[in-house]
Amino acid sequence: MITKELVLEYLKEVIDPELNINIVDLGLVYDTIIDEKKGSVEVVMTLTSPGCPLSIVFEEWVPEAVKKIEGVKDVKINLVWEPPWNPDKISEEAKENLGIVK
Repeated sequence: MITKELVLEYLKEVIDPELNINIVDLGLVYDTIIDEKKGSVEVVMTLTSPGCPLSIVFEEWVPEAVKKIEGVKDVKINLVWEPPWNPDKISEEAKENLGIVK
């Protein structure tokens, strides 16, 4: 069974090479839309900025990670800019790793 939790678990394998934190803990993944009958997953995500040079890398890495899930045949990235990303979206654990304190 393809679940949102499972997709997010596999997306944690996708590491932002600039920050060395996975895209889920960075708060870049906003949602997942799953059609289990078709085996398709849409990942609704953003980047830290519209000019982020890593967009091409994530277009490759995100589908690679999600296609490791049994039953997933197709992965689409829906790149959105609203709501805009900001450091408040980073998980507490990732903030600690980055040395960000409240």
